[in-house]
Amino acid sequence: MAPITDHPLRYQLVNELHARPFPVLSAPGRAAYLAIKPSTNAAARDRAADRAHLIALLDRYGAPHPQPDATHYFGTIGRHRLKWESHTEFVTYTLFDEGVADTPFDASTFKTFPEDWLAEAPGVRMTSALIRVEVEADPNAIDHKIKNWFVEESLATSTVLEGSAVIAGDFRIDPSGHMRFAIFAEPETGGQRIGRIVQRLCEIETYKTMSMLGLTRVQDMGPKLGAIDGQLTALMGEMRRENAQSEQTLEALLDISSELENLAAQTSFRFGATGAYAALVDQRTSILREERFLGRQTFAEFMMRRFDPAMRTVKSTEGRLKTLSDRALRAGDLLRTRVDVERSAQNQALLESMNQRADLQLRLQRTVEGLSVVAISYYAVNLAIYMLGPVGSEIGVSKLVLTAVTTPVVMALVWIVLQKIRKNAE
Repeated sequence: MAPITDHPLRYQLVNELHARPFPVLSAPGRAAYLAIKPSTNAAARDRAADRAHLIALLDRYGAPHPQPDATHYFGTIGRHRLKWESHTEFVTYTLFDEGVADTPFDASTFKTFPEDWLAEAPGVRMTSALIRVEVEADPNAIDHKIKNWFVEESLATSTVLEGSAVIAGDFRIDPSGHMRFAIFAEPETGGQRIGRIVQRLCEIETYKTMSMLGLTRVQDMGPKLGAIDGQLTALMGEMRRENAQSEQTLEALLDISSELENLAAQTSFRFGATGAYAALVDQRTSILREERFLGRQTFAEFMMRRFDPAMRTVKSTEGRLKTLSDRALRAGDLLRTRVDVERSAQNQALLESMNQRADLQLRLQRTVEGLSVVAISYYAVNLAIYMLGPVGSEIGVSKLVLTAVTTPVVMALVWIVLQKIRKNAE
């Protein structure tokens, strides 16, 4: 019996679930993270350029190349382990190394990325981070270090994953141009769990930064939407005037509708991406299972106070744009109805005018017919008298009597003939 046939994508679909394993990082250790995104049209970028840039880095260290069309890579370059991933709008590079430098958040690990290689990147840096992992169980020692390493005003600290580690970060860019995160692991916390925490911190920072792109778009749109709102309100007020020029108002309203549709087309992807990234930030934060550390704000609280208002602003602007589009659509429908009614009234007036003209033409035609009867009768009577005159003289009938008798007969005959002609024409 022939074996059952597999779906052609069965293995590919299963392997995709295991294609991006979590890194393993023992404590003490450190990591350097970099996210690169093209300035424009990132979703439709040339992904081959991303892989070529990765291969250029691997060639400098004699490392093996990824598979063609790969979207992820894990290998060794020099003394570091490198993880590379390609996402919808950006690519990420993460370097892992054992041990920590004497100077906290020393940027030497990041220097594994050559400066000239960074300058040739097919995009710009969206974010970069230095992550320091230590073994530390004493809360007082942890508190002392984070006070020295981070800005108190924006510091977020929490115990995560049932007490496996304490994480800290202030979401600020340090003098070397990087974000800073610290992980203080319990002595028994394994490398896989630490690797997961590092991965979550990098994802939270990246998705937070990508989400904020939506806020910058909203800030640029704000004045334009305000101006459109004012114009739309003025036009709707103009519609209420009895002597308003409906067709001119409709033309202005169509211009506003076109501009709103253009804005919606330009921002639909960014608004959708912002919502998706914001959801990932919330999801990645929640799975850390945070607990408060020494009364300090957690990462979730930081996001609630600093990040969530920005996302609500984006959502509000998205709703405002839709509301304006709906208002313009409704106003356009009302105005088109008004224009149709006005045109119907104009058509009715035109029909009445045409009826009046037809009536006048009918009256004129009847007048002309009457005059025609008189004119034709005049000539016919003269002709009849001319022809019957000699006969009348012989039988003793005067010309006056002959005229009196002939005229009504001729006029009657002419009238009858004209009526038949008009009926045939109708």
